[in-house]
Formats: sequence, C-alpha cells, structure tokens
Amino acid sequence: MLSVFVNRTYRHLFAAQVIALIGTGLATVALGLLAFDLAGSNAGVVMGTALAIKMIAYVGIAPIAAAFAERLPKRTMLVTLDVIRAGVALLLPFVSQIWEVYVLIFVLQAASAAFTPTFQATIPDVLPDEQDYTKALSLSRLAYDMESLISPMLAAALLTVMSFHNLFTGTVLGFLVSAILVVSVVLPSHAIPERRSIYDRTTRGIRIYLATPRLRGLLAVNVAVSAAASMVFVNTVVIIQGGMGLTQSAVALALASFGAGSMIAALALPSLLSKLTDRRVMLSGVGLLVVGMFAGTLMMGQNSLMALWFVLGLGYSAAQTPSGRLLWRSSHQEDRPALFAAQFALSHVSWLVFYPLAGWLGAHYSMTVAFAVLGGAAALAVWAAFRVWPSIDLTEIEHEHFNLPEGHIHATGSPTPNGIRHTHPFVVDDYHPRWPSSGH
Repeated sequence: MLSVFVNRTYRHLFAAQVIALIGTGLATVALGLLAFDLAGSNAGVVMGTALAIKMIAYVGIAPIAAAFAERLPKRTMLVTLDVIRAGVALLLPFVSQIWEVYVLIFVLQAASAAFTPTFQATIPDVLPDEQDYTKALSLSRLAYDMESLISPMLAAALLTVMSFHNLFTGTVLGFLVSAILVVSVVLPSHAIPERRSIYDRTTRGIRIYLATPRLRGLLAVNVAVSAAASMVFVNTVVIIQGGMGLTQSAVALALASFGAGSMIAALALPSLLSKLTDRRVMLSGVGLLVVGMFAGTLMMGQNSLMALWFVLGLGYSAAQTPSGRLLWRSSHQEDRPALFAAQFALSHVSWLVFYPLAGWLGAHYSMTVAFAVLGGAAALAVWAAFRVWPSIDLTEIEHEHFNLPEGHIHATGSPTPNGIRHTHPFVVDDYHPRWPSSGH
C-alpha cells in the first residue's frame, strides 16, 4: 500500500490532508469548549446548530463551488481555500457572541465544501493507475480514522498546558501547512471545459450522477451507511454513559473499537478489490451494517457493544472507501470535480436526515427502537442498491448514435439504418446523455 508514496505529488497531498485533518480535529474540540464558554448549559444547542450549518453548507455549496471553479487552476483554488479556512480559524478565539460563531462556521464549512471534492477529484489525476488509486482511497480512510483517535488525545494533552483558545492556533497552522504542501507540487493540468450556463454547470455533476446506474447504487449505499453510522456517532455516549452508567473512557474505547474495525477493513480493501468487484464489496459492507443494526436490538453489555461497534466499523469502511473508484470510472477528467461535488452533497443529505433522527428516536423512545428503525432504513436502502446497480456492471457498453453528421467524433463503428453502433468505455456526457438499455 505504501508504494504510492514514491509519487512525490501524492506524498505531499496526503501529508497536506493529514495535517489539515488534525487541525480540524483540534478545532472540533475547541469549538465545543467555546460553545460552553459562551452558552453554558445551552452549549448543546449551539453545537447542534453548528453541525446543522455544516451540513447545509456541504449540501448547498459543493455543487455551486464546483460550477464556478471549473475554470480555475486546481492548485490555486486549493491554496486559496486553505488560506480562507486558516483565516476563519484565526478569528474564532476572538468571538464573543453566538451568532458570530454561526457566521464563521458557515464560512469555514463553505470553504471545506469547495475544498474537499476538488481535492478528492485531484487524486485520480495524480494516480491514474486503478490499483494505485485504490491504495490511495484506503490510505485516505485510514487518515480519517486515525484523526478521530489522535486529535482528541492531542487536544487533551495540549489543554494541560494551555487554554482551549490556543487549540485554534493548531488549526490555523494545519491549514497553512496544508497550503504550503499544495504549493510545493505541480498538479496535472485538465482540459478547459466548454462554456455552459450557470444552471448547467451547477447541476451537471448531479445529472451525470443520477443518470449512471452504478452511481444510483452508490447513492443507496450512502443512505444505508448514514442510517447505520448515525447510530454510532450520535448515540454512543448516550448508550454508554446514560444507559450503562459507564465513564467517558468507556465511550472513547467504544469509538476506538469502531475506528479499529474501519481501519482493518481499509487495510484489507486493496487486496479484496483486486479479486472482487466494487459492487460485491460495497454491498457486502452495507449488508454487514444492516445485520449489525438488527443485532443491536439484542445488545446486552459493554463487551457486546464493543464487538458490535467493531463489526459496524468493518461494514462502514468496506461500503464507503471504494466510492471514489466508481466516480473515477463514471466520468471524464473535466467532469470529475463536478461529480465528486455531487457525491459530497448528496451523501451529506443523508447525514442531515439521519443525524437528528438517531438522536430523536433514542431520546423519545429507546435505543432498541432507534436500532430497529435505522436498521430498517438501511435495509430498504440496500434493497434499492441491489435493484438499481446492475450485477453485471460493464465499463465498455455497446450503444448506438443516431443522425450523426459526417466526420463526427462518434461516427465510427457498424452502420445501422438510423446511425452508428459501436463499443467503448461508456460515461454520461454531452454525446451520451442517457445510459443505454444494454447497460442495465
């Protein structure tokens, strides 16, 4: 897996991702403490609102940012967004009103909504070989899981010698170092897309996404993942401290168990994906999530919870990590940023639904009901994925073009009464606006 670090550009980009993630993790801890400092017992409301603002920014900003940035050099865009995020983090320690927190969080998350899909869409250009890109996806998953473990421990250590306000300094440094690392490499150039209307550019990624059967399957997988994982992210502390009467360290152990499962799956995925299709691996992952959720209705104590969270971590990573391969396979280079932005936005719609639902079900009914309802939602999503994602998912598909002018780029192949029939790697674009029936 580490062989991809031979590529200097990828090595610097990966380091930029890791450092920015740690800085973001420190900001998450500091933001919770800032909310308590400003709002006291209402800090939960502040944090809940901040998370809602984050999700709204992710859903609304990503496609718009991709549309307006498609003509900008990627390196310039990524560095500018890192500098904006550093500037917001620099201001956060000085806020004195809750509304100021909300405004700054929106700006920060809007910049992240533009940065993350662009960054993700850059990696397959840097690592065009599918095996190398698969390794990069697994390393990215590992980076996210390691950040969730390292950042809280680092924040706890730093808080013994400084105030929480200084944690934002770590965030500023993280984004600035990320910008420096991006500046230090030359990113692959991409073709300048033809001029389109604002509407066309804004919706292009989503239209390609929804017109591609394997990506409609991915959308269903995203729903299943968010339904199951929301239970972990929202209710772990409630189950352990409220239901079992255990300590905060038990909460950390449970989340670490989930992270361990996710990391083990990420390490195994490059080998698995060389033998099995993306569809089989990802649907097996969400199937494991569904089984785990219904098993949660029978959960008894801490040890069973730890085992269950480990299993859910395995399914979570197996279902999510290969998604970049599907996006890469389903787009031309010039459409890739828009498609990654569509995935970013559409997947976060699910989180926006299931985060509050997980909390509401646990608070107003019981954890057993929450497991059952969210498990049922995940099961329906898995059923939909099986229905819309073809079991034989061909890359090259025979299809027909009608009424093509002589000399057209696609006017080659076997003549038919109305046009030309030929076969090539098929993606939805201007020349292929609909998926051919043979691809179903």
